[in-house]
Formats: sequence, structure tokens, C-alpha cells
Amino acid sequence: MTRAANRWTGGALAAITLALLTPAAQANPVTLPAIFPTPVSMTLGDGTFPLGRAATLIVAPGTEPETAALVRTLLVQAGITEIQTATRLPATPDRATIVIGPDSAALVRDALNRSQARAEDKPEGYTLTTRATGAGLITLAGHDADGLFHAAQSFRQLLTRKTIPALTIRDHPAMPIRGTIEGFYGKPWSMADRTKHLNFLGQMKANTYVYSPKDDPFARDKWREAYPAETLKALGTLVATARANHVDFVYAISPGPSICFSNPADEQTLLRKFAALRGIGVHSFYVALDDIEYQKWNCEADKAAFGPSGAQAAGVAQSKLLNAVQADLLKQDPAARPLIMVPTEYYDAKESPYKAALRANLNPRIVVQWTGTDVVPPAISVPDAKAATKAFGRKTLLWDNYPVNDYASSAGRLLLAPYAKREAGLSTELTGILSNPMNQEAPSRVAVTGVLAFGWNDKGYDADRTWHFAARDLAGDDAHATAALLELFDTQHLAPTFGSQPWQEQAPRLKALLDHVREALANGDEGERRAALAMLRAKADAITDAPDTIRAGVVDPGFAEQARPWLEAMQLWGRSLQLTAAGLAAADQGSATATRYFADAGRIAAQAAAVQSIPGAVRFDGPIKIADGVLDTFIADAPSLIAVSAG
Repeated sequence: MTRAANRWTGGALAAITLALLTPAAQANPVTLPAIFPTPVSMTLGDGTFPLGRAATLIVAPGTEPETAALVRTLLVQAGITEIQTATRLPATPDRATIVIGPDSAALVRDALNRSQARAEDKPEGYTLTTRATGAGLITLAGHDADGLFHAAQSFRQLLTRKTIPALTIRDHPAMPIRGTIEGFYGKPWSMADRTKHLNFLGQMKANTYVYSPKDDPFARDKWREAYPAETLKALGTLVATARANHVDFVYAISPGPSICFSNPADEQTLLRKFAALRGIGVHSFYVALDDIEYQKWNCEADKAAFGPSGAQAAGVAQSKLLNAVQADLLKQDPAARPLIMVPTEYYDAKESPYKAALRANLNPRIVVQWTGTDVVPPAISVPDAKAATKAFGRKTLLWDNYPVNDYASSAGRLLLAPYAKREAGLSTELTGILSNPMNQEAPSRVAVTGVLAFGWNDKGYDADRTWHFAARDLAGDDAHATAALLELFDTQHLAPTFGSQPWQEQAPRLKALLDHVREALANGDEGERRAALAMLRAKADAITDAPDTIRAGVVDPGFAEQARPWLEAMQLWGRSLQLTAAGLAAADQGSATATRYFADAGRIAAQAAAVQSIPGAVRFDGPIKIADGVLDTFIADAPSLIAVSAG
């Protein structure tokens, strides 16, 4: 290249760079919004437009009034103070115009055509398209009532922007069943927690909630007894909340510890229990046969009916009962969803006499749950799910025991790591995923957000981005509170299994920084050492300050209350790390004050390690763990990292 060419190239690049940085070029960039769960397809068009203070709302025939009301509420929350209504599209809208309705409505098809968009044809699918021409046209088209409700939830997220970009979202779920099963041991959620959780599920486009708390006596130990009228009324209110959120409320009963499978009276008692729930609006049912003794009968009559006790005989007896329940559900309601069951062998896909009996005898309509390759599996692959399909004779519904914390190795922990190590493509081999959450409802949403996003679009799922979205959602989009929550999440990153090895490591972000500090001190370079110690002080301040920010900044105060001992312990550990950083800095300067700083750090660390969980809030009470194995180890090792002057 000649010098002249070099000069021309350099000048051209400078001119291009200057042009790109001018205000005119940067005034209204069109950027792709972040929508969670990640849509199947989202493409940008040309231009953006503000909503302004006035809009026209056009509701097509066939739209559920509740969904129309939701969209109106979202517009008001976005700052629109004047909402006109109309029955047809104006030729040239003079204000932002929002059209909502089923994609079968002529009005909606017209709006889609104006935006050159196509309707989504999958169950629960929707198209959300915006056109920036003129004052702006927004169309929410649902393939069915569920799809239109899901479109409104994506619209909710889009409205957090100051301007609306021209775009088209075409979306539908990968898995038919997505949600949670309140199936943990220990203190059940309160009715208020369940209400919040159902609202959360609706916003995340989930469609299933299974009521199955192990400590509800009328669902397990006293399953033969009717619910008190007051409890039944409260459950009815929950069912209505679920329906409003397009979530299927599934009632689960656990008769396994005492049922006599061959006794017609027990079968009728179970059906009467379901009939009572049907009376308050429940139309989906579940029989849980997990965590029971299946190698011996509960009654002598079962021995006469099914032969000597054992795994195979248990599979035959369970199938007989479940088939009868399934038949009755269809008799009572021909449109009823399939019965769901969790088998006694729910934790692997190995061939066994029990699974063979289920495969041979269980009505193929009945949905079978499966927890993966273990009770708490470190990973789940597509081949794992294929093996389960073969073992149970049907695609299974994954019961994922994350982020549940009702087992011994999870004591003292909130499980707040992102949902990970589930293989993209599982939607081809599963009927869905249900997360078993923690005793703490609000903190559970961190991981459950990932489970729901994966169930919606496993092939487009990004664990870290969804994790960050969960923090922003809890923080109401406040950047300071979001950062504080991410600090907490990192200290609760460890995800245990039933074995000795966790399936997610503890505090990876903090560990990376502390490892860097150790390396900088070991290398002996003064500049690197001072810089690393400055980073350590900043991290210690962030950990110390995060609890106060969270207490003041989360949208749901239930999060701060349910995480209260973890926030208390985190703040103490942060103060201990601040003193540790001060001790290292003093030692680096040759000051004898380092000894006092290290001693104070150890004293506060002992206080932090002694913080206890809320009595009775979880199955296993005990000391709270904060970045254990990472933070405590560094604080203990710090006095030996730099020689302390004797003064």
C-alpha cells in the first residue's frame, strides 16, 4: 500500500468514525429489546416511536375481558393518561394504536397485514408486532386465549423502554407443561406466598402449578379426611388466581403411605376428595406415590389381590388405582387434562421390574414424572430423557429438584445459582418441566425464572442472561438493587446434590477475585499488589452494602424477609472482609496494626458463622452459609499472605 493510500484510508476511517458519533446518527438507534423467556423469533424493523400520553385501544371480538383489562392497566402504568377505544382501524392513526385479540379475528388479521406480519399457529402461540409508521401501530395476536395472555406479558416487558422499536415477535412454547410443584418437605408456603407465586408464573408464561406440599396433612397423612371448609375456601381463591394467570392449578394427593390398593372404599374416598376439589374449580389432578415403602403391602387384601409384596406387584397395584382414577376424571369431565403421577422409582431411568409393570399396565394417557438421573441430578441430557422415555413407555414430565432446599446437604443455603446443565433439545423428549422450589417462595423465583425460560425455549435459553433478568425483575429494574442482588446470588451459588459433590460451584465471581488477590500478592510486584488490594476493598464494600440495598430496593419485601438471616450473615462477612482488606493493606505498608485488623476480622467472621436460619422455616435448621469454602477460607488465610511487622 502506498503512503497516499495509507493517508486516504486513515482519513476515511476518521470521517466515518466522526459521522457515527454525531448526534443525528445516534439520536434514535433501533435496538433489539430483551424479552424473557427468549422468544422463538424476534426481528427488528425500521424506526422507533414513543407511546406518548394518549393511545387508542382496539379490542377484537373473542378477546377475554381480563386480558383486555390487563393491557389497559399496562398502558396506564406506562404513563398513558388518555385511552380511547375504537372498533376499527383508522386509515391513518393520529396516536399510538394498540390492537389486541385472537388471530382469527378479521380486525387482528388486518392489523397484522399492515405490519407485514404472520400469525403464530402453535398452541399458546402469539405474534406481537409494532409498526413505527406515523403514530405507531402495536398488534397483540394470540393463537388462543393463552397465547394472547402471553403476548400481553411480552408487551409488559416491552413497555419498560422509553421508545418502542419496530419489531415482530412470533413465539410459542417448546414444552407443553411448564411451571412449579410445591412438593417440598418442611413449612409449606402461606396462601399469600402462593398468590404471589401464581402471579409470577403468569408473568413468566408458565402454565402449571401443582399443589403438593408434603406437610399438608389432608393431602398425605390424613388424605381420607375432608378439608375444613375454611381451607377449601382458601384453596378456591388460589384456583381463581391461577385461572386469572392462565395457570392450570393441579391438586395432588399422596395416599401411598396408607392406601389399600385393592379396597374399593379407598378408591372411592380418593375420588370423593377429588370431587370436593372439583367443586372449587380444580380440573386437573395428580397422585403422588413418591417416598413410600413399596416392598410391603399396607393391607392383607392387597396380598390376596396382587400376590406377594415387591416392586413388580406394587407397579401393577398402582396402575390399577391410577387407571380407575383416570377413567373417572374423563367420566366427570371429558375435556379434563390427563392425570399426572409420580412413581415410587422416580429418580433414574434404569430398567426394573417396577418400571416394567408401569410400562405394561399404566394407561398411556397418564403423565409420569421423573426427577432425572438422580434425586438431585448434576446434569440432564437428551440421552438421559430418551432412556426415561423407554423405561416408562412414554415421554416423561421432568420434576427438577432445583432449587428445593429441604434435604440435609442444602441446610443453611439459599440456592440462587442460574438454572444450568440441562441440555438444549430436551423439549423433543419431555412433556415439560416442573421445578420443585425452596421453602422460601420469593428467593425461589431466581432459579425458577430459569426453569420456566428453559421450558419455554430450551434451544434459545441463556442461563446467565436469564439469571441477570431475574435480578432485575426482583429489583424493579433498579440498577443499584440489581447489582446488590447479584452479589447475594454469588454467595449462594453452590448447588448441592445427594452426594458429596455439588453440581454448581460456590461463589465463582468472588473466588475469581480472591484468587487474583492471592496471585498478585504472591508475584511480589508492588503495582499489581496495590491494585489487587484496591479491588479487594471495593468487593468487601459491595458485599457489606448489598444487604441494606436489597432491604430497601426489592419490589417484593417478602424477598428481604425470607432471606433475612442470609442478609444479616452476608453483612457481617462483608465487614470481616473489609477488616481483612485493611489488614492486608497495613501489612503491605509494614504496619503492626495489621495484627489488630486481622483479629477483628476473625471475631466478626465468628459472629457471621453463628447466624442461624429462621426457626421452623426450613426442614433442617442450622447456621447460615455465605460463600462457604471461599470467603471464610480467604479470611482465615489472609494473615499468612503477607508477613506482619512486629512493630
